[in-house]
Amino acid sequence: MAVSDTRQITVLIAGRPYPLKIKADDEATIRQIVKDVNEKVNQFQLTYPNRDKQDCLALVLLTYAVDLFKAGGASTQEQDQLQQLSQIEKLLDQLLE
Repeated sequence: MAVSDTRQITVLIAGRPYPLKIKADDEATIRQIVKDVNEKVNQFQLTYPNRDKQDCLALVLLTYAVDLFKAGGASTQEQDQLQQLSQIEKLLDQLLE
């Protein structure tokens, strides 16, 4: 990745900041994924108020994994979802570091 193609951004996932170095073209996609993840975390926190944010993040990951498993095929839309899940996986890896 050339320096001009990269961008440093910070995203908030479940209230915690994560600095990322990304391709400039991926920023909108990553921000949308982060928004979706945070919405799902909030939904799980409302559904399971006795669970902490890490538990809710794990449930979000499980939800995405189940959706991916059910999709099974490799249409363009599913490839886009796989790419989004890959980005989520990278974010979660950073969360666990």
